Amino acid sequence: MYIDYPLPRREGIMGRGTDIPTFTFTFTLTPTLSHRGRGRIILYKDSPMPKQDPTERTTGFLKKNLETLPHKKRFEYLNQKLRGIIQYAYKNSTAFKNKMESVGLKPKDIQTIKDLEKIPITKKAELVELQKKNPPFGGFEGVPISELKRIYVSPGPICEPGEMEYSELGWAQGMYAGGFRPGDIVINTFSYHMVPFALHMVDNSLHRNGCIVIPTGVGNTEQQVNILKTFQATGFCGTPSFLLNIGEKAEEIGLDLKKDLNLKVGFVAAEMLPESLRLKLEEKFGMVIRQTYGTADIGCLGYECLQKSGMHIPDDKIVEIVDPETGKQLGPGKTGEIVATSFNKVYPMIRFGTGDLSIVTETPCPCGRTSPRLIKILGRVDQVTKVRGLFVHPGQAEEVVSRFPQIEKYQVVVTRKEHKDEMTFRIELKQESLQPEKLKEEIEKAIRDVIKVRGDVEFIPKGTIPDGTRKIDDQRSWE
Repeated sequence: MYIDYPLPRREGIMGRGTDIPTFTFTFTLTPTLSHRGRGRIILYKDSPMPKQDPTERTTGFLKKNLETLPHKKRFEYLNQKLRGIIQYAYKNSTAFKNKMESVGLKPKDIQTIKDLEKIPITKKAELVELQKKNPPFGGFEGVPISELKRIYVSPGPICEPGEMEYSELGWAQGMYAGGFRPGDIVINTFSYHMVPFALHMVDNSLHRNGCIVIPTGVGNTEQQVNILKTFQATGFCGTPSFLLNIGEKAEEIGLDLKKDLNLKVGFVAAEMLPESLRLKLEEKFGMVIRQTYGTADIGCLGYECLQKSGMHIPDDKIVEIVDPETGKQLGPGKTGEIVATSFNKVYPMIRFGTGDLSIVTETPCPCGRTSPRLIKILGRVDQVTKVRGLFVHPGQAEEVVSRFPQIEKYQVVVTRKEHKDEMTFRIELKQESLQPEKLKEEIEKAIRDVIKVRGDVEFIPKGTIPDGTRKIDDQRSWE
């Protein structure tokens, strides 16, 4: 079967303006283009490209000299980069200069990561308001707008700049650490519409790794399956739930996910990745899936390596874990808000509060990377409450409950009695326990182990807790 497809005269670049054929066939492009700038696509029914796997995926580094820096050298490097971006932003970003001057700071006052505590945190809500007053970027941009390639508009609305040459390191590091290699054919199913993630961040980072990108975007599951089969794509970028949808659609039309498709590696973001879902997808497709974490405002803030021992902080960011109330830095092992600083001169975000909670560890990773790691994302700051001086968040409650398959629903209720905080897990069981007191003791022990705060357990009838109820209900009155 033959289809005439218009092509520009420069060989190897497909033109626009015609409908893209549905990929239920494999096509090859005849190497010779006619003088009219038209090529011929030959479609062969049911004849996908041969399977290929470009190289070894389990070893190596994208930037070995940075990723394996000794602990002391790493902090010297980050402090040097910090001083540079502080000087630059003070001169070129009006919003940052105003923030520094509002608390009487000059660039010379910020010499180390510890000194960052002196700078007020910029919250997302504040950024939205500043952009309304001073569009499009609220004065945080570090270059004239005329030097930008794109302006992205994310929900909020909030604007992000797209620089001419994308230099972000984190996403590319995460892809390499997760097994992506030069020569991989990758479908990018993140949205290319309006927001910067798919085109600006993921697409550019895949190219940095030498991957070939098929920009499929979101939706159209059956066509995604056809593309995966036709091109024998080895990589997937998208949400884990969408990869599950693709797998279910492929099975629905009679494909064997391991034999008919060729996925080897997956880069997932924008959703939580429960370990149960990861294992299900890896088993279904016979692939490796690693997750990453970041924001549109500042880029990648963490990526998993093949060891799955937390998310490595990229070498072009400083990440602090801070007390959500005071903004003071917390040590390893303490739960706090993720606050990030970027070295990006186009958009120098310094002490950007993500609103997300995590714990950082500095224990060595078997992969050889020496950067600190975020253990996992535990929830949002606005879902946190403080009980007896310690932060309690939904992620901790979920960890307790996940240990007991007997539990159907739960809610943590925080009250105050005689000037003392009381925390109670109200629990609906799937069926009545034959040994309720024993189960109660086991759950209360798990609460102490995970949350480090004593909590009571109350079993309540099924149907008592309405759907959509907040996991933590703080009923304390401070009057």
